Amino acid sequence: MSSLRVIPGSPLKGEVVLPGDKSISHRAVLLAAMAEGQSSIDNFLVSGVTEAMLQALAGMGVEWRLDGTRLVVNGQGIQAWRAPEGPLDCRNSATTLRLLAGALAAAGIPAVLDGSSGLRRRPMQRLVDPLAALGVAIETSAGGTAPIRLIGRPRSQRLHGAEVSLPVASAQVKSAVLLASLSADGPVVLHEPGPSRDHTERMLRGLGYRVDSAGLTVTLHPGSEIRLPPLSMSLPGDFSSAAFLIVAALITPGSAITIRQVGLNDTRTGLMDALRAMGGQIDVHDRREVGGEPVGDLAIHYSPLKATSISGPLVVRMIDEFPAFAAAAMLAQGASLVRDAGELRAKESDRIASLVQELSVMGVATTEAPDGFTIAGPAAWQPSHPAPVVVDPHGDHRLAMALAVAGLAFPAPVVVRDAGIIAESYPDFTETLRRLGAQVSFD
Repeated sequence: MSSLRVIPGSPLKGEVVLPGDKSISHRAVLLAAMAEGQSSIDNFLVSGVTEAMLQALAGMGVEWRLDGTRLVVNGQGIQAWRAPEGPLDCRNSATTLRLLAGALAAAGIPAVLDGSSGLRRRPMQRLVDPLAALGVAIETSAGGTAPIRLIGRPRSQRLHGAEVSLPVASAQVKSAVLLASLSADGPVVLHEPGPSRDHTERMLRGLGYRVDSAGLTVTLHPGSEIRLPPLSMSLPGDFSSAAFLIVAALITPGSAITIRQVGLNDTRTGLMDALRAMGGQIDVHDRREVGGEPVGDLAIHYSPLKATSISGPLVVRMIDEFPAFAAAAMLAQGASLVRDAGELRAKESDRIASLVQELSVMGVATTEAPDGFTIAGPAAWQPSHPAPVVVDPHGDHRLAMALAVAGLAFPAPVVVRDAGIIAESYPDFTETLRRLGAQVSFD
């Protein structure tokens, strides 16, 4: 795979419209595949992780077509799904695997869900136990990881209404259980240990299901059968993709950018709160609602940042954005502290160990803790030499983008090895930086 070279010093200027939200793209196509009728989804994210979902659905007989970023799905209802002929390859996408497990449990058809070596190291027992509580016959490999096997059941046999306490605050696990609950014979009550993103609840409500939320408890009331109408929606821009551009503008002197149509669901915008607490100038304009999701335009200006501490509930609200946060923290005055973030070790890479290792390569003063890390600002840096610094994203698309962003304000060029992994979630990332004025190129 090719390396991405980043030359520091060029301010970022201009406007950006982001690709569709990754989390909502996954849910939209899956619900469209479960629906009866033709669904149309605009601004669908076309990337490695969503391609995994599309190909898996095709393996179950679901027909779809892409026209640019418009996805059309010809749904025939979940009862028309057929058992796949072989294991469904979820590639590197845990979202694909976990959400599919829930939908397949609702359908009652047998299937094996597998993926890359990176996906096989991610914990899946947290998914299996809540589904089993509903009566799903499901098992993992010996280590509690993928591949996952769903044994299937007669179509006429429903799952059980139940009260389930989820082991972790995970939108993926919660969504899988909610999807499976569509085939339950009574209400399913889910208790979360902490807040998590609520896209699935919003979408199911929009499709006519009663989903009650009270604090950390979500209750789904299934119908007598699974009947979903087709979807017609345009997806907001992905805040997790916006995160890297926000940080890039904040840390690169002279920068001023506007990001249009960004999803601003409060369960996703913890990074924005953290960056504002650090002194970042991030203004929101034209707040509105699109397809049941809050959306707005962000105006970001370069800002001298000061260190901050992050722990508790804020961690869940920015769990995917810690690589971007690290790029901001290394440019902030003082030492930033992250705790209660042990879940980062179960992402595409061990994001605690990987971040600390690669920032250390850049000469940034950073220390690792079991549940987080500390990153000191430029006053504590010890860059080893002025020549280009070569860093490794460890097969993690978000770490690759974070290291590239860090290079925009680093005193020497930064070369990110194997940067093609960025296409997993934001294929146009490098070109977007280039249009804004950054000096980035693939070797």
